[in-house]
Amino acid sequence: MTTGVRRRMGVEERRQQLIGVALELFSRRSPDEVSIDEIASAAGISRPLVYHYFPGKLSLYEAALQRASEDLAGRFAEPKVGPLGVRLLRVMHRYFDFVDEHGPGFAALMRGGPAVGSSTTNALVDSVRQAAYVQILSHLDIADPPPRLELVVRSWISLAEATALIWLDGRRIPRAELEAQLVHDFAALAAVSAAYDEEMSAILRGMLKDEPADGPFRELVGRLVALAS
Repeated sequence: MTTGVRRRMGVEERRQQLIGVALELFSRRSPDEVSIDEIASAAGISRPLVYHYFPGKLSLYEAALQRASEDLAGRFAEPKVGPLGVRLLRVMHRYFDFVDEHGPGFAALMRGGPAVGSSTTNALVDSVRQAAYVQILSHLDIADPPPRLELVVRSWISLAEATALIWLDGRRIPRAELEAQLVHDFAALAAVSAAYDEEMSAILRGMLKDEPADGPFRELVGRLVALAS
């Protein structure tokens, strides 16, 4: 009879395991409700051993948020294939995949959770927003955005965050509808800004130039025309 021997993990491997375990628990419950004892039990190690790899719950929490923020920021990466509206719809689908799978963890990341006030946590949230901002500008092929465009893009990113947080509280609106609505919101914000600024008007024309008749932006125009009539 052969007795199985548990493989000893290296320091970094064990750290990554603990981060993964913490993220899994945070995806089901708010981080303040998850104890070090639960994390240790799920990882199959003792409580003191957790503290060997992380000084405290806050440091483990921040390490988990670091991984989550990198994952979330990556959801905005999208090949420049197809019209902009369709690309943004794919981005929103991946974004809400993350929100759906990691609800409590997403809320903790955006609201601060037990690490509220932590400069590290705030920096992680800012890094996600900046990654999203850079990606959107890349899709618009604009390296040096005018002030009104910066306002539109950053406002839209904040709107996506707020919409996702509200949706998590009961999920009362079908997710697919919200994904499409947020893409429409981007076009609407750009259109309102274009009404006040010729430079934004040119950018909006570029956004709509290759939009197909059945694309998200054209759908928004159709809905607005129907309302007006």
